[in-house]
Amino acid sequence: MPPDPLVVQETRAWLAKADEDLSASELCPHARRSLPATATYHAQQAAEKVIKAWLTWHGLTFRKTHHLIEIAEPSLALDPTLREPLQAALVLSQYAWKHRYPGEWAAPSKAEATEALTLAQRLYRAILDRLPSDVAPG
Repeated sequence: MPPDPLVVQETRAWLAKADEDLSASELCPHARRSLPATATYHAQQAAEKVIKAWLTWHGLTFRKTHHLIEIAEPSLALDPTLREPLQAALVLSQYAWKHRYPGEWAAPSKAEATEALTLAQRLYRAILDRLPSDVAPG
């Protein structure tokens, strides 16, 4: 049976937003002023949205959350081969809130921002590889 067009559309929309966040994270080091905190935030957002795309594709609902562990667990139940990229990306959860507002945390380094982007890209590719090609954003 062909997939539900609404599920395809919603999954593609999540993937497109994840792709936008990856692009934003990639651009941050090249801004007039380096933006590692913004880069790490967008890396977290990309990971969150690609996981939500995966859950959407499989018909699973999720509550609004930035805690990757909460949405990673059902994702892993769907495909245990996602364990490595999902577990590696869990560290990104902190960037949903850390460094977003003034506080006690030191700003992330450029190296930390690069690593965050790498983790998000790896998870994005791993999930995209497991979805039908017609779901990929155009």
